Amino acid sequence: MVRFMYYLPMFLIFALTACSPIAENSALPNNPNKSVDYSTSELKSIYFAGGCFWGVEAYFARIFGVKDATSGYANGIGTDPTYDDVIKGDREFAETVHVEYDPERVSLNELLTYFFKVVDPTSINQQGNDKGIQYRSGIYFEDKSDEAIINAYIKHEQEKYNEKIVSEVLPINNFFLAEDYHQDYLEKNPNGYCHIDLSILDEDDDETQSYFKPSDEEIKKKLSSEQYEVAILDGTEPAFNNKYWDFYEPGIYVDIVTGEPLFSSRDKYDSDCGWPSFTKPITHKTVKYEEDTSFNMNRTEIRSRVGDIHLGHVFEDGPIEEGGLRYCVNSASLRFIPLEDMEKEGYGDFIDEVK
Repeated sequence: MVRFMYYLPMFLIFALTACSPIAENSALPNNPNKSVDYSTSELKSIYFAGGCFWGVEAYFARIFGVKDATSGYANGIGTDPTYDDVIKGDREFAETVHVEYDPERVSLNELLTYFFKVVDPTSINQQGNDKGIQYRSGIYFEDKSDEAIINAYIKHEQEKYNEKIVSEVLPINNFFLAEDYHQDYLEKNPNGYCHIDLSILDEDDDETQSYFKPSDEEIKKKLSSEQYEVAILDGTEPAFNNKYWDFYEPGIYVDIVTGEPLFSSRDKYDSDCGWPSFTKPITHKTVKYEEDTSFNMNRTEIRSRVGDIHLGHVFEDGPIEEGGLRYCVNSASLRFIPLEDMEKEGYGDFIDEVK
């Protein structure tokens, strides 16, 4: 569906979108990045095409770890396209959002998880009501090493679909910023057209309500002295001498304090480091990332979302085909729930994450 309002004078555009019957965004989700200082971050870029860029831009701008999201036209023919050029389709540009992100706060895998929540990757040249080559879905990268991560992610994502995923995975050949009135469009027009459900961003908040952190006194009663030293006081257990380093039974690993699900046995592998190693968390935001400069090293610490306990560190030497990350976790911060006990212990919704 070509958005007809582009042919109207600007004052009419804003008037029409303000009362659009399609609008569902009168209350945009908060942007958690507004209070984050990215001035010292080593940013990376990735480009997402997922239909109308108004909603895609607003969506990715509100993912923690994203410094900026801007709308533009990518991977087409020629230079300096206008919107009028793009909608004709003959120059083959895709409406695309450039995402600048801090990989220490949000990983490429997590961004891909968000992307596939709001696109139909099996649809050719269409997302939502919008049809045309400019609305095709795609993931365009600058860093060649990202290609393996993206393809590995799509390989796993394909298992959810009967039809073939057709989202493009290509280098970013060109990208031109869209006109000013497209930038931050839904900020300027909260009731404007949007083909995606931005309330998806609130799901993480709903998930956390099932778990809570007890008082320190209760935690001390619940944990062994070693567990308290590691999880609460940020200690480290000995390598090759801990509960789960060479344990591979099917099930999930949860926060020792709150019980929040963190990792699946399906993503566990032998990294020969002496601690439990996983390629990713069980869901995209169950862990928090913090800079750790202790012991004269520059590392990224991982902590649990609700319990805020010390889990371990994440490194970039994991299996490339699984995304390239290694989540190195202390056994003392985890409790294992066997697959056969997951239903009775209230983790039945996570069984598919294990099988």
